[in-house]
Amino acid sequence: MILKGSERGHAKELANHLMLGAENEHIELHDLRGFVSDDLHGAMQESAAIAKGTRCKNHLFSLSLSPPQHEDVPVEVFEAAIGRIEGELGLDGQPRAIVFHEKEGRRHAHVVWSRIDPVAMKAINLSHYKNKLNSLAKDIYLEHGWSLPEGMKDKTLSDPLNFSHAEWQQAL
Repeated sequence: MILKGSERGHAKELANHLMLGAENEHIELHDLRGFVSDDLHGAMQESAAIAKGTRCKNHLFSLSLSPPQHEDVPVEVFEAAIGRIEGELGLDGQPRAIVFHEKEGRRHAHVVWSRIDPVAMKAINLSHYKNKLNSLAKDIYLEHGWSLPEGMKDKTLSDPLNFSHAEWQQAL
């Protein structure tokens, strides 16, 4: 499963994007945990309101989980992967929402966590989350017997349109 995550703010825009995706045939709010609200827009408003009590601008962690193109992945596999990701990133017990999208018969998922620890009123630090997600993604591919994307087999074969870190620094 390809895992792409980012720390972000703009909760209202994210909720709009996830629930009104024009390019998706089916949208399902699968799980909402740790919020008073029972809809995504209300949950994102709650998250933004709590974050106002901190200095954190990117109070959310948004993750997309995309399975291989020709695989029909059951919901339970997504849920297991999300549980592992939560544990690895230190987001256990944090308020979260899981949204499933279906496009051309292919299901993928989005998860949004609040990064704000409500007791300490500080954001949870997600250091090295990209490396952790890449490692988990590779493990999930191997566990399910899916063929690894070329970029996971060999980093030099990844998308040629992406800059390497050295190229990015040189461009500055």
